Amino acid sequence: MDLIGAKWRKSSRSGSGGGDCVEVADNLPGVVLVRDTKDRAGGTLAFAPDTWQSFVDLAKQIGPAA
Repeated sequence: MDLIGAKWRKSSRSGSGGGDCVEVADNLPGVVLVRDTKDRAGGTLAFAPDTWQSFVDLAKQIGPAA
């Protein structure tokens, strides 16, 4: 998968301490990419946009981890 055009942004739910950060790229057609900010070369997860949206919707319902 060609990731060259991916525009990464830090998740608004990532902790400010830098330990729990993920980045999301949702600007490519047909795919949403997710990676660990601490290990950008460690791999990228790819989701269909509707699958990613379902995850985000559920996460909003559950709320932040205790």
